[in-house]
This record gives sequence, structure tokens and C-alpha cells, in this order.
Amino acid sequence: MRFAFLQEPPFCFTDVSGRVGGCDTKLASKICQMLDLEDFSPIEAEFAELLPGVANGRWDMTTGLFVSDERKRLVEFTRPIWSLPDGLMVAKDNPLGLKAYRSLARHPSAILAVISDQIQHQTALQNGVRPDRIRIFATQAQAAEAVAKGTVQAYASVAMAHSGYIAQRPDERLDVVEVPALEKQPAAGAFALARSNPALRQKVDRCLNELLGGPWHRKMMSEYGFSDGDIDRLL
Repeated sequence: MRFAFLQEPPFCFTDVSGRVGGCDTKLASKICQMLDLEDFSPIEAEFAELLPGVANGRWDMTTGLFVSDERKRLVEFTRPIWSLPDGLMVAKDNPLGLKAYRSLARHPSAILAVISDQIQHQTALQNGVRPDRIRIFATQAQAAEAVAKGTVQAYASVAMAHSGYIAQRPDERLDVVEVPALEKQPAAGAFALARSNPALRQKVDRCLNELLGGPWHRKMMSEYGFSDGDIDRLL
């Protein structure tokens, strides 16, 4: 199982020993074991590479991604593995008092960072953020650094991803503002696989049906900061 991942804690990340961890990685590795596959091989990639890479056979499965009709034209998705709200990463104590996308759109000078091809770019536009006030980055680390330096005033992604990043870098003086459901409902993410391999998707889904919400899954997810309520959204 060639598993493409991003440096995006708590979903996937490389620890100080060089091992790849995170809740998506642990779940994918567990599925690999259940399917009696001999080798689980994490492959680091940038976000924009994930779907083209699985579609053209560079890897077999990706870390969890938000499901959309546009993406479903390129790849197959498993059943959802998490359902989470968006969040804005902001400077410590949120000096602009940003509450979500719309308050950022109303601010006369606030600039928003997004990751190339992530769904939060379209969500920001739908909530009134002007295109000329959005800056596009390739990685989580680059966007977060821009917030820390004041180049941008917020970075939009999954709130849990922001929390995972900040937990590993407490000295960077960053905070998270969770986007309310009024602006964006919690959205489902799933593993992506090639459309040419429906048998693998069916096998992975059978494993997920067995694992999600069970004792092993709840314990594993709690180690990465997920609550029972986060898991219950899937069930």
C-alpha cells in the first residue's frame, strides 16, 4: 500500500525519529494489516500532487481529503473517515477579532492564506472574500509562517489541522478560530483511491465499516485530540 501524505498534524506528520504518524496514517496502516498487505509505504507529497498522483498510479491511496463532486470525477473516495469544521489560523489573541470568513471579508485590510486547490479557497470566495485578498501557498508550513510573520492575517483550513500544527510549535504565538456552521457546515473527508481499482475501495470500505466508531478507533483518535463527538458525526 503506497500511501500519499502531507505534513499536516494531527492527520499525518513525520516525527523527530523520522517515522510517519498521525490519525490518517494510523488508520491507513491498520487497514493495510487487515487486508494482509505485506508493505505499508508512506510517500510525502504536496497537496496539489495528491489526486493526480493517485489517478496516474504513483500511489494507491491518499490521506483524507474533503469530498467534492469535482474531485469525484478524478478519483474514488472511501466512506468518510472524519467530519470536521473549518478554522482560521490567526496571530495569538486574534488581534483583528476575526470570527470567520465573513468578518475577514469585511475587514478593510485582512489578507487570507489558503493552500493551492484546497476547498477552503472556494469557501472563502463564497463568503465574500475578494480574490485579490487571498494568497495561495503550497504547504501548511508556508501558510502558517505567513500568519506568524504578519504577511497574511489568517490562514483557512481544517480547524483540527491548525490545532495540530500549533500544538507542535507552541512558541510561534498562533491561535485558531473555529468557523461556525452558519458559514460552513462540518465537512466529510475520505481516503482517495484510483477509479481504476474499485475492488480496493470496496475492501477498504469493509475495513472502515468494521473500525470506525469502535474501541480501537476511538482510542487512537483520542490520542490525536479528537473527541467522541467528532467521531459520532461519522456514524
